[in-house]
Amino acid sequence: MNFPDDLRYTSDHEWVKVLEDGTVRVGITDFAQSELGDVVFVELKPVGTSLKKHEVFGTVEAVKTVADLYAPVAGAITKVNEALDAAEVVNTSPYDEGWMIELAIDDPRQLDVLMTAEEYKQTVGE
Repeated sequence: MNFPDDLRYTSDHEWVKVLEDGTVRVGITDFAQSELGDVVFVELKPVGTSLKKHEVFGTVEAVKTVADLYAPVAGAITKVNEALDAAEVVNTSPYDEGWMIELAIDDPRQLDVLMTAEEYKQTVGE
């Protein structure tokens, strides 16, 4: 499995990437997409939605299950990934084309409590 070192991770299997403008991009990990199986639909809250840490920002529907997506940090949604109309991109490219939302975070210090790639690997037993 792939766990890029430049990302931070949550125990709910979301990843976070800090972008150049200070916003963060959020998606689900390679581990999460493999556990879900074939993703067929992604539903996300709209741009402008304010989220508290761990609040549901959407759902991922796979062939056999539906899973909630949890905000790894508090902030407002600034962008949603329109490419997810073709939901299978979550399976083929969870860290690139399959990202979910971008957030303007309330406090960058929130990132300090997220796991490194090495810590996340230990959590999922890699």
